[in-house]
Amino acid sequence: MNGNQQIRHSIYKDNNEIVLTNNYSFEQSIRNFITYPQAFKLSEQLNKQAILDEGTVMLKRGFDIVFSLLVMIAGLPVFLLLMLITKVTSKGSIFYKQERVGLDETPFYIYKFRSMRVDAEKFGPQLASENDPRVTKWGRIMRKTRLDELPQFWNVLKGDMSVVGPRPERSHFIKKIAEQAPEYKKLLNIKPGITSFGQVCYGYAESVEEMCDRMLFDLSYLSRVNLVTDLSIIFQTVKVMIEGRGK
Repeated sequence: MNGNQQIRHSIYKDNNEIVLTNNYSFEQSIRNFITYPQAFKLSEQLNKQAILDEGTVMLKRGFDIVFSLLVMIAGLPVFLLLMLITKVTSKGSIFYKQERVGLDETPFYIYKFRSMRVDAEKFGPQLASENDPRVTKWGRIMRKTRLDELPQFWNVLKGDMSVVGPRPERSHFIKKIAEQAPEYKKLLNIKPGITSFGQVCYGYAESVEEMCDRMLFDLSYLSRVNLVTDLSIIFQTVKVMIEGRGK
């Protein structure tokens, strides 16, 4: 998110309600802007350790299993079609796996439909950018609609991820984020998700600075983890997919 852009202004009230407006623009990043409390107030909840009670954990896990099974069974024809198109439109494997860091800093492999050339990271870890030349033509369509993320429902069934939760990052980038924003480590107290509050409100990040900006939205999620919030985020994610606002 660049300067002079309209962003969603989040105000955290005492009852944890989040009010989103679009009436604010500014020259610097969100992280600089929020140093002015009269303009952008964050709740003290962000400074508290996120602890989910056992009931919430069980309910969230139950929902994850049921929802993922429904998506994978009902969406099987779509999965097969995406596999076929991915295979015939570019050289390389259908699926792509990459190590990410999950709950309690435990590493795991995340799965996606391959959307980039097989040599996309021959020079080391890189974040995707707008009009990234490493992305295939078909991959660009999948990324715009976020269809490339669908294999992660398998990660959810395995227990590595949740349907909703902070997006998992690579260790390489977590170290860089934590240097600028140590509070990022609080996001590792819950399972990462296929979609997140930060993903629907902020979108993809092209730099570590933008990852720190997006982190603020995900931190707010920690104090309001419940089924209603998750369903709302899923609904907003579907809108993003339909509108092709991925990257």
